Amino acid sequence: MTELFAEQIWWYIARAGGIVALGLTGVSVLWGLLLTTRFLGSTPRPKWLLDLHKFLGGLSILFTLIHVVALIADSFVSFGIVDVLIPFASSWKPSAVAWGVLSFWLLVAVQGSSLMMRKLPRSWWRGVHMGSYVALWAGTMHGITAGTDASSLPILLGVGGLTGLITFLTGWRILVPKSRATPRDKKPRRVEPNLRSG
Repeated sequence: MTELFAEQIWWYIARAGGIVALGLTGVSVLWGLLLTTRFLGSTPRPKWLLDLHKFLGGLSILFTLIHVVALIADSFVSFGIVDVLIPFASSWKPSAVAWGVLSFWLLVAVQGSSLMMRKLPRSWWRGVHMGSYVALWAGTMHGITAGTDASSLPILLGVGGLTGLITFLTGWRILVPKSRATPRDKKPRRVEPNLRSG
């Protein structure tokens, strides 16, 4: 029994790493949406809330790397470094693995752009950052098509719940204006003096 567990330990680590990475990616996107919408109100937010968003993004990459390293170390399916870093290079379910590879590289790009945010033009950063939606979608497709736990009820409920919340907040972000002028925000109109006499 112990020998069987030792042989399968990498497989369990790969599965757990993938599930946690997908969950963290979803929570990071969800947290980013909460920060950028008026859903939490319009008061200024403490800096640690943004730091938490960045931390969640970094953790999602860390657990993706744990997933990838464990797959390479596992002997059940033979994955090489090329198989896990280049789309369609894998001979085992090439399309399913390609979704995961795409998600990984997008996560790296999004996190890298966040670290260099102050040095990039705002429009470039925003464009790359929108890739987090695609990374989450690609990661979900990878989990559904390649994951052995895709039919598990807790996984289905978790993915469904996160997807629903993200869809709702994305709609909220699109439909509800981010900033509305309040009476105290409006500047008083300048009244021109009446130059006519009498």
